[in-house]
Amino acid sequence: MSGLVALLDDIASISKVAAASIDDVAGQAAKAGAKAAGAVIDDAAVTPKYVHGFDAGRELPIVWKIARGSLFNKLVILLPVALLLSAFAPWAIPPLLMLGGAYLCYEGAHKVAHLFLHTDAHDSEKHTHPNTDGAALEEARVAGAIKTDFILSAEIMTIALSTIPVQDSLLMKAVILALVAVAITVAVYGFVALIVKADDLGVHMATQRSGAVAALGRGIVHVMPGFMTTLTVVGTAAMIWVGGQIIVHGLHELGWHAPYDLIHDLSESAAAAVPAAPGIVAWITTAFFDGLVGLAIGLLLLPIVTRVINPLLQVTILPLMARWWPVQKQIRQD
Repeated sequence: MSGLVALLDDIASISKVAAASIDDVAGQAAKAGAKAAGAVIDDAAVTPKYVHGFDAGRELPIVWKIARGSLFNKLVILLPVALLLSAFAPWAIPPLLMLGGAYLCYEGAHKVAHLFLHTDAHDSEKHTHPNTDGAALEEARVAGAIKTDFILSAEIMTIALSTIPVQDSLLMKAVILALVAVAITVAVYGFVALIVKADDLGVHMATQRSGAVAALGRGIVHVMPGFMTTLTVVGTAAMIWVGGQIIVHGLHELGWHAPYDLIHDLSESAAAAVPAAPGIVAWITTAFFDGLVGLAIGLLLLPIVTRVINPLLQVTILPLMARWWPVQKQIRQD
């Protein structure tokens, strides 16, 4: 009997440790996901454009294809790369994070510039294929969406990796990153599915029902265009803010403290001026100036990317990715 009691006590102790580990993994995964908010919001804001113009019956299958490709990007490609970096080149994580932050700044600045210039530098993304059949056009859209997702997913995984304590085991890091990858993918593409079907739901409610239900349906149809515009604005602002914040913090870690210290001092001064809500005021002030830094960096990168980087990609990386996509598609089918 004493042996049985000891065994039960050991099981209880192991269960407590396991529960604590699960709580730790969940907490770190939630923290990592929140840290990657800018890239996540942008992912959700960008994806709906890839189903535009297709029949309503093809919208959810297209979203599902993109979601599967996103999971493949995160779990099969980016997760092993992140673990290798963590194990053998942790010094490379801050520069890679800053590189991803610069990309977010560039994308956000490009969208801001587009509002004033009314031009689209991503002509290859317009997807105007008048002589292409529906199936081929769908495959082209899905391929373009997964390639865009790869860049955003790389940023999300790098941000998530940077939030995990260095002393955590490789297995713990793998579990946290996998949890982040699955949770963010489900959240983003579940949200996208709701967005793309909201109009159809509203029309159905307005035409097939009466009274309050029909009024709600008409309200959904009326609100969705403005909601999509708001989502785009929020996604752009989040990209610029998070990108600027990543670069400011990266420079601080690398030894150039002036931008970080200046923004910190300004946020503290603003918080002291509004004692009723110092935390909120400090956060808003920090986000505002991080956003200014991100916008300035993004605008500086616009001509560099347009005139130097994009032409180089056209003759180097993009042809390789064009070959890689059919291989990836075949692997998923197998």
